[in-house]
Amino acid sequence: MLPAAGASAGQTCGAVLVAAVLLQSVCVAVTFLYFTNELKQLRDTYSKSGIACLTGEEMGNFIQNLDLMESEDRAADPCWQVKWHLGKLIKKMMSRSYEENISAVNAERALTLPHADGDGQQPRSPVNRIAAHLTGNSNRKNSLSPRIDSSPRRGNGQKINNWESSRKGHSFLYNVELRNGELVIPQTGFYYIYSQTYFRFRENENEDSDLLAQIRNPKQLVQYVYKLTNYPEPILLMKSARTSCWSKKAEYGLYSIYQGGVFQLKREDRIFVSVSNSDIVDMDKEASFFGAFMI
Repeated sequence: MLPAAGASAGQTCGAVLVAAVLLQSVCVAVTFLYFTNELKQLRDTYSKSGIACLTGEEMGNFIQNLDLMESEDRAADPCWQVKWHLGKLIKKMMSRSYEENISAVNAERALTLPHADGDGQQPRSPVNRIAAHLTGNSNRKNSLSPRIDSSPRRGNGQKINNWESSRKGHSFLYNVELRNGELVIPQTGFYYIYSQTYFRFRENENEDSDLLAQIRNPKQLVQYVYKLTNYPEPILLMKSARTSCWSKKAEYGLYSIYQGGVFQLKREDRIFVSVSNSDIVDMDKEASFFGAFMI
């Protein structure tokens, strides 16, 4: 009977020891899992807070309004400082990339040769400029008759033939030809055309009194701008006029007429200026001029 009781006590102690070890293991495992989960949540929390100032739908608006959001309160915010520096860097890189792309596109266009289309019109480039500015020449001592053309089938008035175009003073020609006072259009397109005529009457004691009286009478000072095409008659583009009568007490009288407008012209069209009363036209280079440029 005694040996049976002793074996039962040993088994009980072993069972208690095994149970204690298992319980300790379970506690260690549960503690490990608990702290692991807590550490993971803590890491995620800090990670999200670290990138929170760089995410969200407001980041794009923040970069656009970057210069309008500066203040002392925001400057003290570390998150705002990170976003501010990042926004400045992004805008600087975008600006540099845009300038490089624009420069490359302009260089490619400048090197591209123009090709004529079916209407004879060529795409313009910076090297294919079309412009002209003609001025009067008061240094010429010849009479007005050689400068004013009164040939038939040239519309009203008398055409001004001798414009200055040889880069003297303000005159110039870019890819435009001047023929007998007419600008020849080299390319189809829209052009701004302008002209000014300077009418100047000055009394001369040596002139006939009848001529002076005729000049002093009311006169219609008219400036015409015409276009020549394949049609037999010129086409009137612009006209400006004024009626003036100078006083007998005045030593001289001055008046200028200016007009300008945009017109569609075709290749080989020609434009010219005609005036009335050519005997009182003064071809001063700063006062009488004529020009056009493609737009």
